[in-house]
Amino acid sequence: MCPFIESIRIENGVIYNLPYHNERLNRTRNVFWKDCAPINLIDYIRMPHEKGIVKCRIVYEKEIKEIVYAPYSMREIDTLRIVYSDGINYTYKSTDREELNRLYVGRGDADDVLIVRNELITDTSIANVAFYDGCEWHTPQTPLLKGTQRAFLLDRQIIKEKEITLKQLFTYSRITLFNAMIEFGQIEFPVKKHIIV
Repeated sequence: MCPFIESIRIENGVIYNLPYHNERLNRTRNVFWKDCAPINLIDYIRMPHEKGIVKCRIVYEKEIKEIVYAPYSMREIDTLRIVYSDGINYTYKSTDREELNRLYVGRGDADDVLIVRNELITDTSIANVAFYDGCEWHTPQTPLLKGTQRAFLLDRQIIKEKEITLKQLFTYSRITLFNAMIEFGQIEFPVKKHIIV
C-alpha cells in the first residue's frame, strides 16, 4: 500500500479548508487502520515564513510520515484532451499516481487530460471540474477523487453534483478546474474548441 497525501494551501498565514483536510485524512485512516485515534492537522502544521501561496504536502499512513512546504505557482491550463479509462480508481489521494501519469502522457499537444470512465466525465489529472450550463455549475457526481475544495463548494451550493456523460459534455458552455491549490474560477475556459475529443 502506498502512503496517502493531503495538499493544503497556505496563503499569507491563512490555512485553507483545514476541516475538510482533517475529515478526509481521518476517514482514509479509518478505512485502512480501524479505530485509530483522530489526528488534527493543526497540531502538525507550522506556519511558513514565505509570503504568497505555499503548498503544504502531508504524507501519512496510520501516522504522519512527512510534511513538506514549497512555494506554489499554478500551471497554465487552457486545453484538455479526452482520454478513457474504465478501470481507474483514485478514491483515496495517495502517492501512487501511476495510472493518472499514464493517462496524462496521452494529452498530446493539450495542456492536460479530461478522464472519461464508463462514459461518464470525471476529473483532469490534477483537478476536479465543473461545467456551466448558463444557469448553474455542475460537477460530476462520480469524480475520481472527492476533493476538499469540491466538498467546500458543494457545501456552499456554489456547484451541484450531476451525472455528466460524454454525450452531454458539449451542451455546457464553460469549464472550470479546481483543487486544494487552485481556487474556483482561476482556471476557466470555453468547452468548445478547448476540449479535444
